Amino acid sequence: MNENELQRLIEDVSSEVFNKPFTHAASFNRRLRTTGGRYKLSDSSIEINPVVLQKYGVEELIGVIKHELCHYHLHREGKGYKHGDKDFKKLLAETGSPRYCKQLEEIKPKKTVQHIYRCTSCQLEYKRKRKMDTRKYRCGKCRGEIEYIKKME
Repeated sequence: MNENELQRLIEDVSSEVFNKPFTHAASFNRRLRTTGGRYKLSDSSIEINPVVLQKYGVEELIGVIKHELCHYHLHREGKGYKHGDKDFKKLLAETGSPRYCKQLEEIKPKKTVQHIYRCTSCQLEYKRKRKMDTRKYRCGKCRGEIEYIKKME
């Protein structure tokens, strides 16, 4: 799908679902990472993440378009267009628009590498995600010196 086809699709969805015209620009934005689309207040344009179409197909794309058109039409009418507003939630329900987009990026497992330190005086152990310079820090309990024990994974 190219940008002209996207523009036409958004105009068609707007007239069929909302019975109102979409008169501004629509485009794909490859820089969007975690969101399916974006309505820009500054110029009333809509940007769509092309990954939605590639990963989930036209059905999900139309859902994202309907969501962004809810923002668009409510903002143009001077009503509550933000996610938390009643008007927005009501229009989402009326048009069958999704509240959220499906997951676009893979969730990466968090690093759980821990460094173990111990106070030489009171033997209190400290677990840290990041390595620290033991010459700069002292034990918070007894002010004793801290030594590096091992790295856990």
